[in-house]
Amino acid sequence: MAKKILITGATGLVGTELKKHLLNKGYEVNTLSRKKDNDANNFVWDVYKGTIEADCLNGVDAIIHLAGEPVADKKWTDERKKQIIDSRVKSTELLFETIRANPGLQLKSFISASAVGFYGDCGDEILTEESPKGYGFLADCCKLWEDAVDEGKKLSLRIVKLRTGIVLSNDGGALPQLDKPVKLFVGAGLGTGKQWTPWIHIDDMVEMYIEAVENLKMEGCYNACAPFPVTNTALTKAIAKQLHRPFWSIKVPKKALELLLGERVDAVLMSNNTSAQKILDAGFKFKFTHLEDALKELYS
Repeated sequence: MAKKILITGATGLVGTELKKHLLNKGYEVNTLSRKKDNDANNFVWDVYKGTIEADCLNGVDAIIHLAGEPVADKKWTDERKKQIIDSRVKSTELLFETIRANPGLQLKSFISASAVGFYGDCGDEILTEESPKGYGFLADCCKLWEDAVDEGKKLSLRIVKLRTGIVLSNDGGALPQLDKPVKLFVGAGLGTGKQWTPWIHIDDMVEMYIEAVENLKMEGCYNACAPFPVTNTALTKAIAKQLHRPFWSIKVPKKALELLLGERVDAVLMSNNTSAQKILDAGFKFKFTHLEDALKELYS
């Protein structure tokens, strides 16, 4: 079993929780970030300049690669799209270049984030890991990202890619954005409201990364989503129920969302009816399989 892990993107929503969980389980954890701090196990890199403190890999058995610019926080200009892709692809390439330049490392596994955006907008179609790449910016981004990660096979690394949906947490991510209108008594479905929204509780997300490190039989892509995805309407209704707020049957039209979000509306209205069968078959046990239980825990 891996004893020392390197996490990139360790200050993000998932990375912060993952580091805590790993330390609690007795792992040693190195982190890579843009700024130096007082932690002796934190190392610095600059993806765009191609610089990295190679000592970050000393004694490391597995890398968990979470680094990447947030997808939905800024307008999708051409420059922003390039940043979103480069932050994922170039960071992966830099890690592999560093591994190549340092023979004798004990590194065995490379676990990377990916996203269900890989499939594009697929309506009600049930999506397995064998489903083809979809269309649009997010699908193109995920494909470039996963292709870069797969280059690690040439370094004899075991590669695992977790295609993530919405991670539900009180500390950031999608949930505070989703529940804001509900708290303001204007909770309603977005677009048609029928688009499938794959979700996962933050605790299950973190444990899935640890499972990917510890379960050496895991390899390739996995949908990192709870077994029961819900529609956007069902999700908003469930949030309203937990917050004791009304849910309005009126829908927020796509045109209004486009005015607000521009091209990013694709990320909000994309329908991904993902199957969790492959991760279940790998032996992963979800703590939260039903949305209501996950929300109840988060809002308690």
